[in-house]
Amino acid sequence: MNPSRIFIDRPVATSLLMIAILLVGVMAFRFLPLSALPEVDYPTIQVQTFYPGASPEVMTSAVTAPLERQFGQMASLNQMMSQSSAGASIITLRFGLDIGLDIAEQEVQQAINAAGNLLPADLPAPPIYAKVNPADAPILTLGVASDSMKLTEVEDIIETRLVPKLSQLPGVGLVSISGGQRPAVRIHVNPLALSSLGINLDDLRTTIANLNVNEPKGNFDGPAQSSAINANDQIRDPNDYAKSVIAYRNNAPVRLSDVANVEIGPENGQLRAWMNTTPALIVNIQRQPGANVINVVNSVKALLPSLRESLPAAITLTPLTDRTITIRASVEDVEFELALAVGLVVMVIFLFLRNIPATIIPSLSVPLSLIGALAIMYQAGFSLDNLSLMALTVATGFVVDDAIVVIENIARFLEQGDSPYDAAMKGSAQIGFTIISLTVSLIAVLIPLLFMGDVVGRLFHEFAITLAAAIILSAVVSLTLVPMLCAKLLRAQGHGGEASGGRFFQALTRFYGATLRVALDHQGIMLLVALGTFLLTGYLYMTIPKGFFPIQDTGVIQGVTQAAEAISFDQMADHQQALAKMILTDPDVQSLSSFIGVDGSNVTLNSGRFLINLKPHAQRKATASEIIR
Repeated sequence: MNPSRIFIDRPVATSLLMIAILLVGVMAFRFLPLSALPEVDYPTIQVQTFYPGASPEVMTSAVTAPLERQFGQMASLNQMMSQSSAGASIITLRFGLDIGLDIAEQEVQQAINAAGNLLPADLPAPPIYAKVNPADAPILTLGVASDSMKLTEVEDIIETRLVPKLSQLPGVGLVSISGGQRPAVRIHVNPLALSSLGINLDDLRTTIANLNVNEPKGNFDGPAQSSAINANDQIRDPNDYAKSVIAYRNNAPVRLSDVANVEIGPENGQLRAWMNTTPALIVNIQRQPGANVINVVNSVKALLPSLRESLPAAITLTPLTDRTITIRASVEDVEFELALAVGLVVMVIFLFLRNIPATIIPSLSVPLSLIGALAIMYQAGFSLDNLSLMALTVATGFVVDDAIVVIENIARFLEQGDSPYDAAMKGSAQIGFTIISLTVSLIAVLIPLLFMGDVVGRLFHEFAITLAAAIILSAVVSLTLVPMLCAKLLRAQGHGGEASGGRFFQALTRFYGATLRVALDHQGIMLLVALGTFLLTGYLYMTIPKGFFPIQDTGVIQGVTQAAEAISFDQMADHQQALAKMILTDPDVQSLSSFIGVDGSNVTLNSGRFLINLKPHAQRKATASEIIR
């Protein structure tokens, strides 16, 4: 049985099949998303609870511990981490990769409900939770600042004008603001004034809450028409709060302005961010799953001029961190290496076959196999990233082997005097099932990668599937196109004979024969050399540094600051600014953004974050690792 017979007899159909594979692969390439690494979802949920005024010990015993007991009963929970600070508790829950975030979210909500009776009764708000994916780092960060406007006013403008426009862009996912200065009415009470008037602080809190309640007003029901009374009792202006009557003493009204100072301020006064050393808001832009990160960043940057025009002139909008710079460079490097590998393979084929038709035939299997694999990648929902491109680079050496084996076997029959058609039939029939067995054996090596667990398995799953797809397509091309082209292009003189360069290859053959005789005459020494090589390999494996991924100079350094637990917020801000000034003195640093306060990333008031942007590689002398040291 000859699996290639039908393709040799139908050259037009075979050619159309190959063209179809090529076109589908090219179309898939246009729609494949581009990213640094494969898409991996980490089912992680973060639970935050705020209890103003509580010490870290109280937060641990009264809030964190009851919640941990309930969360610990969830069967799908893999890891739980918690940290309690003054007035805040943050618990991070990580679930198995086989659990969907929606299911994990339901389990967390049930656990919070079960712990409700165990939490303090005067907790201002129940615990809140959010789905978090550590892999979803912002692809672009923008710094928003103003020299003349308050940051509370700036945030109000950013939330109403900037964030909605950014969120509407194709591929843009979550748009968040760090260093939040959301405007709110802040009431600073004078305890002495309250005490002199005999007003309790809890009574004042209740009175203020009642001032801002929008209650039903009733309705008019006449003989011919009915109408509901509608009026908004909610107060937004600080002056209206200040004029509000909170009590009566000696038949005279006591207004809020008599016992407190009312102003517009940040909703959370213990959040702060800086752009370099300027107080600012940091806008973090994340992409949607599966979106092309390059296209998303390009669309955001194209929108920036119109966004600046829509903002007041006093507000500056500055791009800070662009993660696509390193992604572009990394992918371009891999693409260059892939093109170089293809070119070297074609050159080596021509060097040894020494015949243009015999070189063209196996060389066609390389682009057809690699481009065809792109269609399978698109169908499987993969992306063009470092691992998938690495798989295609590795596949370059594999995909040409099958074609060379087939063409060499067909050329042997040609040298024996068979016609090109008969040689193609005999050669492909003899070697066809050998090609199939080689393909199956290569794919079998990749099977363990498909069954690896945890994050590593998710990452290398895409690598294994891409490599297997290229190998299978190589076998298909070798059993269809290669025999057909051999029957049409090759001639009886074989694939080179004594063509130019014959003397060189004869000398090379003689040299190989001489070295082989030396090796066979000294078998004991050869075995010792092999054993020494094996032992040296083991030694190098034990001593060489190991890691999940090689250390890359991405041009971005992330830093975490830690201060004493008893430090005040203002003092922490001063320390953060002093450190920022010190970092900016480094000539290799271009800009930075920093943040302090309790949010999803910071779990305590005495910790802060830095995102340091380095100058391009051509403009700095030191690497990121050297700058860190």
